[in-house]
Amino acid sequence: MGLKVFARAVVLAGFAAPFVVMGAAQADTPASVYHTPPAPIPAMIEAAPTPGVSLSRDRKRIAIYGRESLPTIEALSRPILRLGGFRISPQTNGPAEIRLNWLNALTFEDVATGKTLDAAVPKGMRFAAPRWSPDGKHVAFIAEAPNGLELWVADADSGQARKLTGAVVNAAFGMRLEWTPDSSAVLVPCVPEGRGAPPAASSTPNGPIIQESDGRAAPGRTYEDLLTDAHDEALFDYFFTARLTRIGLDGHMTALGAPGVYESFQLSPDGRFVLVERLHKPYSYNVPARLFPTEIAVLDAADGHPVKTLADRPIADNLPIAADAVPAGPRDAEWRADAPATLVWAEAQDGGDPRRKVEIHDRLLSLDAPFAAAPRAVADLTERYRAAFWGSKNLALVTERWNKTKHETRLVIDPSGARPARVLLQRNSQDQLSDPGEPMEKTGPFGASVIAMSVDGKGVLFSGAGAARDGEHPFVARMDLATGTEDRLWTSEPDYYEAPQGLLRDDGTVFLTRRESRNDPPNYFVRSSAGGAPRALTHFADPEPQFAGVTKQLLVYKRADGVNLSGTLYLPAGYDKARDGPLPMLMWAYPTEFTDAKVAGEVIDRERNRFTRLAGISHLFLLTQGYAIFDGFSAPIIGANGAEPNDTYVEQLVADAKAAVDEVVAQGVADPDRIAVGGHSYGAFMTANLLAHSDLFRAGIARSGAYNRTLTPFGFQNEERTYWQATDVYTKMSPFTFAPQIKSPILLIHGEQDDNDGTFPIQSERFYAALKGAGATVRYVQLPYEPHGYRGRESSEEVLWEMNDWLDRYVKHAPPRAKPVAKTGE
Repeated sequence: MGLKVFARAVVLAGFAAPFVVMGAAQADTPASVYHTPPAPIPAMIEAAPTPGVSLSRDRKRIAIYGRESLPTIEALSRPILRLGGFRISPQTNGPAEIRLNWLNALTFEDVATGKTLDAAVPKGMRFAAPRWSPDGKHVAFIAEAPNGLELWVADADSGQARKLTGAVVNAAFGMRLEWTPDSSAVLVPCVPEGRGAPPAASSTPNGPIIQESDGRAAPGRTYEDLLTDAHDEALFDYFFTARLTRIGLDGHMTALGAPGVYESFQLSPDGRFVLVERLHKPYSYNVPARLFPTEIAVLDAADGHPVKTLADRPIADNLPIAADAVPAGPRDAEWRADAPATLVWAEAQDGGDPRRKVEIHDRLLSLDAPFAAAPRAVADLTERYRAAFWGSKNLALVTERWNKTKHETRLVIDPSGARPARVLLQRNSQDQLSDPGEPMEKTGPFGASVIAMSVDGKGVLFSGAGAARDGEHPFVARMDLATGTEDRLWTSEPDYYEAPQGLLRDDGTVFLTRRESRNDPPNYFVRSSAGGAPRALTHFADPEPQFAGVTKQLLVYKRADGVNLSGTLYLPAGYDKARDGPLPMLMWAYPTEFTDAKVAGEVIDRERNRFTRLAGISHLFLLTQGYAIFDGFSAPIIGANGAEPNDTYVEQLVADAKAAVDEVVAQGVADPDRIAVGGHSYGAFMTANLLAHSDLFRAGIARSGAYNRTLTPFGFQNEERTYWQATDVYTKMSPFTFAPQIKSPILLIHGEQDDNDGTFPIQSERFYAALKGAGATVRYVQLPYEPHGYRGRESSEEVLWEMNDWLDRYVKHAPPRAKPVAKTGE
């Protein structure tokens, strides 16, 4: 009875341990304990993460947050619930441990003087979702308690931290809180008073579990963690139902309206209304909660009384398998930042189906308080609405994009409707060299963030990464609203990556930056666009001095068909090519689909001025063990002349890898007989395909991949065709189909509780069985309690030990491969 919790699949010796399945020669020696990788990797993993920083709304202070290191396997092994695409802790009624990056310290620093003040946060407290009050005097946050989650607030003047509530915060949908515009209170979802015990599961079913389709086409991706039965539905209602509550700085609590399943909530800039998205039945066992029936409504912020229902959208279980498919009806509703209480939302004009041939695909609409009039069209969009930045009643910048073609348009619109929308610029959204960045923002007349204008009022301040052939050079610029041209007001120095974090003056002359270089860890500075040396606010030290001395350089080369390719070559500290000769190498990548060969071939030396900080399961840790690493080598899959990228996936992938191998061998740093390939997720899929269709590599490492595309029949990655529309493509792209062709040793690793759509652990289980049956050399490691990306400290160490051990066994000391024997007498 009791809660239906996510249990572990294997228990060895009474405690969690990696579940390892080996080939026949080793099947009688299963692992029973976690392994520790060789030095100095454990010490590097244990290093405290670099603190986080946020700027107060009044721009007078920064908050510095200490961050917790990796959680232990004991923490990950606590019971969780998997409901409607979410994973929550029944103990706290918040996100499961795997979903959180806890903070553990808080310090305030005065921007003008540099004076710091440690907040009196209780020792051992873990907290999340810190948020500055509009007046810059307090930071509110949600703290973990033994029996739930509490709301706390810290005073920036005194450093005092105090609890405003008991363990009543409901964070099932995530850690969320909002300050009222006057900084007097915080709005949070709370557990309904008198909720009682969770519904118990019965061991005796009332009847069969039945699903039925009425003939309406309802294709669906391969979703994880869906509801499965009536008890799951009851649990979902129990844990996700909340009551929006306004909590004053004196701790006084005012409930707003009735309890509901509030997926989101947002206060209007003037604080009079709350925009909510509320889920309701009938629920579905086929799609996650975000696609459940949804009511979009406005409530009175004083008492929660209903004011306006914008839409009541039915279940969205029949979306086309297309990147630009959206639910029909209103979506992406929000408040205009430059008005006291004006709603704005997008609404598909093609019924949500991008395949329909219509001139206008989306319409942006708005509605002013008191919401009694008819909605007013703000802009008609030929592509899908993506984002809006609000400046004033006469100015907004809107981005529309068509993901299928990667085409993006940015518009200047007049929200008053006095002038038609005007194209500011158009570009390929994957083209990093042409990326103008995003508008910088300041605090508007109603306390929300609005567009920061240039001094002359005819331009907008922009900031961006500034990608170029020789690296990324973050900038602040003035974009002319008439022409779309940019005038760079400030650009990061060539040897530094210094990215603007926020304006300290509305005119853009002074701003906060995060600055790093190849040798300097990231820190925060006050920077003037007028020039001069920046002033440091933080002094974070290098957390991993063991990595010092590692070298990195960009290699640029071409694919056989002339497409430009590149990757970052890392070499171990102290390596000398003339003295040490070629090294054993690990090549690591993640394929990407493109619609434009020119964009696919963009070369950016993005690591040239960046500080390398390793964490978790980074393959770069293996540099400490004598391996060279060719990281992020280009693996573009390009569609051209009407063909889909995946029509020639295998051919392009092998060509990408061959060009990369040829380049590192030509550089004299890699031994062609001692090169391995690896990747995570779609990179694991890549790895298995390369071993199946080429003889370039001595071994492979595939983490959390999908290997049989018939198990994801309604599309995967950026493939929009179904299995029945492109059966041959699905078959040829599945390394499972070609398991007997894989002759190089392959290490499979998978999280036992993978939460990524399409990469169920059965993908690795069945691929292992196929490889074993074909006589391959294969090892399958299943990590208890781990999701798609591994979080646990012990799991991270195990993964790095497994990777290093596999490469030591099959790559580092591998003898030269036998050369083919030439045939004679023919």
